[in-house]
Order: sequence, then C-alpha cells, then structure tokens
Amino acid sequence: MEPATTHRLLDGTECGKALRVRIAEAASLIKKKRGRAPHLAAVLVGDDPASQTYVGSKVKACAEVGFHSSLLKQPADITEAGLLAVVDQLNSDPEVDGFIVQLPLPKHINEERITLALAPGKDVDGFHPQNLGRMMLGLPGYLPATPNGIVELLRHYAVPTEGKHCVVVGRSNIVGTPMAILMSRNSYPGNCTVTLAHSRTKDLPSITRQADILVVAIGKPEFITADMVKEGAVVVDVGIHRINDPSRKRGYRIVGDVDVDAVAPLCSWITPVPGGVGPMTVTSLLLNTLKAAGG
Repeated sequence: MEPATTHRLLDGTECGKALRVRIAEAASLIKKKRGRAPHLAAVLVGDDPASQTYVGSKVKACAEVGFHSSLLKQPADITEAGLLAVVDQLNSDPEVDGFIVQLPLPKHINEERITLALAPGKDVDGFHPQNLGRMMLGLPGYLPATPNGIVELLRHYAVPTEGKHCVVVGRSNIVGTPMAILMSRNSYPGNCTVTLAHSRTKDLPSITRQADILVVAIGKPEFITADMVKEGAVVVDVGIHRINDPSRKRGYRIVGDVDVDAVAPLCSWITPVPGGVGPMTVTSLLLNTLKAAGG
C-alpha cells in the first residue's frame, strides 16, 4: 500500500493526449482508405452554458484528431417531433458516422424517447438500450463515454484492479450502473468485487471505507470527506461543480464530488477536478466515433 503522503494523480489530460495521438493516426488511415475523415455530429438544443461548453470541447477535440464535426444548434422551444426529425435525418445520413444529442434537454422533450430514436450503430454516447445490453453481455458495441474513460484512465496508469473491492457511489444509467458492470467484468481493468451504493444506502461511510477503488458520481459537491475513505484507496471523482467563491478572481471555484484537500493525502491515486475524468469522457467519445467509422 502506498504511504499516505505519496498520492499520485490520475491525470485525464495527460492520458487523453496520449490516446488522441493514436486516434489521430487511425483517423488518418481511415481518411486515406475511404476518402473522408470520421464524422461526428452533435445536436445542441437551447443555450444552456454548461451544454455549450461541453459541446464546444467535443468539437475542438474532433479538430485536434482530424475528425470532421458538425454542430446542429436547435432552439430551446423546438418540439419533440421536430427534434425526432433531426435525429431521423442524422440516422439516415451516410456521411455521419456517429452523433450525440447533448443532455439535458428542455423539460417538454422526453429524453428517453429521443435516446430510443437514435440508430444504435451511430449512438456514440453509448446510451441506447441496445448498446447498454451489449455491454452487459460483453459483446462489441459503444460503451458509455464516462465509464469507458475511467476504465481507460485506470489502464493508462496500470492501476491494479483484480480482486479489489470497487465501490461506486451513484447509480445513474450514464455513469454509476455501467461503471459497476465494467469493473466487475472478467478483464483488465476489472475483476473487482463491486458494491453499487447510492443516496438511499444506509451508513454509506461504512461502505465507502471498504473501497480499494472508490468511484464517486453522486452529483453533490465535496460529498466524500476524509472519514469516508480508507488509507491507500484509489479515488475517481466524476463530479464537477461551480461553487461561488468571492476570494477567487473569477468569483467561483471548480470542485468535484470529493473534498479533495482532505481526501487526497489518504489516497494512493486520485483524479484531479478539473482535468481528471472530464477529458477522458471526450476522448471516449472520439474512440466510439472512430469505431463507428470502421477504425
């Protein structure tokens, strides 16, 4: 076990850069082979600042690796039928290899209905039930971007996982539930004994203190405190929150779901926020698009 003072960073920015070099090489080969680069389209509904930032980072990442990208901006008052028509258009466009519909959507649109309308072969976010089912069975498909990004991060830094107790806090279909499945699979990274905990878990600290690997995706700022983590644990913080802080020049600071200042000294490895899981989510989206393009 690592001494408490020598925690190392699971640096998603550094890992993402390394993976993107390989993605760019593969994209170049695809372009030579078929005459066009992999093409990722993104549908952005409304003007939510966070969604605009996320989509902007995805478009920028595409340019970095030589992908073609399209941004289809839609008004916040688009009808559900109107958005379904956009999805249908992208499903049938042979020039688009994969696409995403940025979430969350306005309240008058049923997100589940939109997700179900995506062609599974172009669902590079990995949210369609067919892709989630293939993941469950260990069949080829598109893995949800954030869990797959975490798996790639653990692989990059050769973090031992076999036989470890992995506790996942948060049970969303986008992060927590697929993360639990991936860490339990008979592969590396994986072969963990997995506990899936959530907001209704009784005596949560007693569960998280058992974790050799703690993945936190509960959506609450600095929720995990030092008394909830055992010494030597690997901590992966999926959360990202903007907290008002008048002492900062920008008037705010960015924090995760983990109280990093208190928890980091206990850890063997920990993800920074920002710069940990976030860059890996975008990189995973590129990996899925590369796969959709035949790479």
